[in-house]
Amino acid sequence: MKKLRKIDLWIVVPYILLLGIGIVMVYSASFYNALVAGGKTDQYLIKQAIYAVLGLFLCYITFMLKEKILKNQRILSIVMLITVLSLFYLLARAYLVPSSRINGASAWINLGFFNFQPLELSKLFLIMFLALVLTNKQNRLIKKQGWREVFREVFQPLIVVGSIIIMVLLQPDIGGALILSLITLVLVSSSTIPGRLIAELSGTLLVLFTSMIVVITKFPPGFVKHNYAYQRFLAMQHPFLLEQKAGAQLVNSFYAISNGGIFGVGLGNSIQKRGYLPEPHTDFIMSIVSEELGFVGVALILGLLLIMILRMISLGFRSKKTYNSLVYYGVATMILAQIILNVGGLLGLIPLTGVTLPFISYGGSSMLILSVALGIVLNLETTAKFEKMKKR
Repeated sequence: MKKLRKIDLWIVVPYILLLGIGIVMVYSASFYNALVAGGKTDQYLIKQAIYAVLGLFLCYITFMLKEKILKNQRILSIVMLITVLSLFYLLARAYLVPSSRINGASAWINLGFFNFQPLELSKLFLIMFLALVLTNKQNRLIKKQGWREVFREVFQPLIVVGSIIIMVLLQPDIGGALILSLITLVLVSSSTIPGRLIAELSGTLLVLFTSMIVVITKFPPGFVKHNYAYQRFLAMQHPFLLEQKAGAQLVNSFYAISNGGIFGVGLGNSIQKRGYLPEPHTDFIMSIVSEELGFVGVALILGLLLIMILRMISLGFRSKKTYNSLVYYGVATMILAQIILNVGGLLGLIPLTGVTLPFISYGGSSMLILSVALGIVLNLETTAKFEKMKKR
C-alpha cells in the first residue's frame, strides 16, 4: 500500500480515463457493422472492456514487482526468444501459406482465446533490452570518439535489434518497423554515445531515407508499382483522384473529420462507420471520434495522451539513473510514434500504415503491452522516490 500512495497520478489518471473513453468509442464505432454482419452489437465492447480490466491488472502487477526482476537478464532472454520465434513464425507462415495474410501482411498469431501480435511485444522488448545494454556499457561508450569504436561495443545488440526490425519489415509492416527504428534511434541518442556521433548518424539516416523515398516515388520499379504500401503512398498524394481505388479510405476519413466540426454529430451518430470506413473501431477510430465528438473529443484524447508523454519525458530529464531515463524515453517514444502515424495517416499527412491509436483503438495485444509498459514506468519512478527518501 505504501508503494501505491507514491504512484504518479500524472500517468495513472490519464491512463484510466483513456481506457474508459476507448471502451465507449470502440462500442460506438463497431456496433453497426457487428449488427450488419449478424453478430452481437456488444461483442467488441465486451472484449475491449476485458482487455482494459486485464491491462489494469497487468499494470498493477508490473508496478508491484521488484526492480531487479525488470532488469533480470534471464527473463529478458526468454522474452527475446519468444519475440524472435514469433516473428520468424509469422514470416514462415506468410510465405508458405499466402492465404494467411490479412491486407497483404501477416501480423497475428491466433492463440484460440486471443489474437497475439508479436510486434507489440517487440516494442517493449526493444525498450527494455536497449535500456539495459546501453546502461551497462555507458562507462565505455562515453570514452569512444569514433564510430568504429562505438560499433564494436554495440555490434552484438545491434544484430538483435536489426534482425527484429527486418523481420517486422518483411511481414510487411512498414509502420511497425518505423516505430521500432524510432525507439532505437531515440534510445541510442539518449545514451552516453558522444553527441557528435549521434548527429552524424541522424543526418546520414535522414538523407538516406529521404533519397530512397524520392527515388522510389519518381522512378518506381515494376514490383513496387503494384505494392500495397506504394498504393497507399500514392493515395496520400492524390486521395480524390484515387477515390474509387487506394484513396477510398482516406477520402472517407476526410468526410468523417469534416462532418464532426467543433462538437461533433453526437455519440453513436457517425455516418462513415456504416460501411464507408473499413475497421472503424481499429485504425480509423479517431476519424469516428472526430465525427461524433468533434474537435473537442479529439483534443481531449490527444491532450490526455500528451500529458502522459510529457510526464515521462520530464521524468527522464530529472532521473539520475541512465536505465530509468532510457525506459521513460522509450515508452514515451512508443506512444508518440503510434499517435503520429495513426493521426498523420488519417489527415493525409503521411501514408496510412495500419497503426492503431494507443488505448483507444480496439485490440488486446496493444492494450496489454502498453499497460505493462506503463506499469514498468510507474514502478521505476516510485522505487526511485523511495530510494531518495531513504537517503535523506
